[in-house]
Amino acid sequence: LDRDVNDYLDFKIRPKYGQPVTLRRIMTHTAGFEEVVRDLFISDAKKLKPLRQYLIENQPERMYAPGTVPAYSNYAMALAGYLVEHVSGEKFEDYVTSHIYKPLGMVHSAFDQPLPAEIAPLMSNGYGAASDGSKSFEVVQAVPAGSMATSGTDMARFMIAHLQEGRYGEAQMLEPETARLMHARAFAPDPKMPAMALAFFEETRNGHYMIGHGGDTQYFHSHMHLIPDANVGLFISFNSLGKGQAILRQMLWEKFTDRYFPNQSPPEPAFTVGAGDAAQVAGSYLGSRRADSTFLRAAALTSAASVTTQPDGTILFDVFKGFNGKPRHWREVAPMIFQDVNGQDRLFFRRDGNGRMTMFTFFGAFAFQRAAWYETQGFNLFLLFFTLAILALTLIFWPVAGLVRRHYKQPLTLSGGELRLRRLTRLVCALDLLVVILWTAIVTYGGSVIGRFNDSLNPWLYLAQILGILGAAGTIFVLLNALRSLFSSRWWWSKFYEVLVALACLGFVWIGYAWRMMHVSAHY
Repeated sequence: LDRDVNDYLDFKIRPKYGQPVTLRRIMTHTAGFEEVVRDLFISDAKKLKPLRQYLIENQPERMYAPGTVPAYSNYAMALAGYLVEHVSGEKFEDYVTSHIYKPLGMVHSAFDQPLPAEIAPLMSNGYGAASDGSKSFEVVQAVPAGSMATSGTDMARFMIAHLQEGRYGEAQMLEPETARLMHARAFAPDPKMPAMALAFFEETRNGHYMIGHGGDTQYFHSHMHLIPDANVGLFISFNSLGKGQAILRQMLWEKFTDRYFPNQSPPEPAFTVGAGDAAQVAGSYLGSRRADSTFLRAAALTSAASVTTQPDGTILFDVFKGFNGKPRHWREVAPMIFQDVNGQDRLFFRRDGNGRMTMFTFFGAFAFQRAAWYETQGFNLFLLFFTLAILALTLIFWPVAGLVRRHYKQPLTLSGGELRLRRLTRLVCALDLLVVILWTAIVTYGGSVIGRFNDSLNPWLYLAQILGILGAAGTIFVLLNALRSLFSSRWWWSKFYEVLVALACLGFVWIGYAWRMMHVSAHY
């Protein structure tokens, strides 16, 4: 578990931070990988690449030193599957069938895509919503991370095997000590915080140590929970997103545990709230599961989470909603630990080695880091809308102003150099606006069906990136135009507007740089 995975692989995970990526860090989602989505889903099983090829082509950068910040990673899970494949000499799907499905009698389960002929007719359709038409079978390129199709009865066998330390009937799927190791806390920044076991989330509730794992594709949404000390498991799966299915999953689990395993823990002693603790943790936060080196960074910067203080001393965190669909209130119950006022979930705050406030959630594979002012949603959206508004108005006013001058027979009294700079400025604005429209189309088309984030987007990505670089370079002309206008005899409002245009083009440059939209790369 603690050996460099490069010792097992036939390709290399790029070095960074002077620490190896190990299987323990992969299984606890602390390998430090940033988020990648290209080729995660594909449109047709015939287009599946070998797992090794996918991993090499889509190897992400690492944002965090291994073993420091939890950040859930599908790439890491796919890499774990390839380790099994490469070391065993069996294709991952075949290994699971031989060593898990067959011994446990899981006859309606498969990682294969398309599904084997004997179970394909039994597969439920998936739906974007219950009122939508059925969707085609989802194909996951990162096979070990989420391509398993299964039934409730098969999952029951799987859960029983885990609850019985790897045994189901006469079959021993895992050695007992291996099962115990897999279920135990394996990583947490602090003993008080929720942990990751080896690929399981810790889900402590009502005084019981519980483990589980959720899973979501576009159309299927599932969760498995295990209560080892009670020998009980619960599996739930939806075949459509519907309205609030994530809340429904959580509600079912809480009502189930409250009914059959009511909380009998003694009340905790009263805690005197730390002076200013709520204000200290308030602010904008970026989820640790994000990308910083690709254009996916834009999604993080335009949707940063927010922690706000309330008059009664509680805090609101807008990411986690209650059963009523509204943000939950959290009250401090221990130093820098806040608990849901209507539940048992907790948020844990602490500063990292760089002094950055970090929030650890009740799922051990996710954290949130305090955003700098330039990373907040408010700043980024304001800058985007300001830039778009000025660029659009400039292009609208350009021909309109010309028509007005012609109507009143008032020619534009600019020298040849001033006129050229003015025209170049308008052309740069048009180019910048074209780049924004192109990026919007790329993200909308790619995000409308996640399987579209694939090589078919590459020509458009390169075009948007190259045009963005040209637009950024053209800002030099815009700045010269604004500077020249300030020292001219033009009306004050004309000077003011040329300065606004220069600021908008600088905003475009900042957005392109900060949102990683000017890197000529198809990696994301």
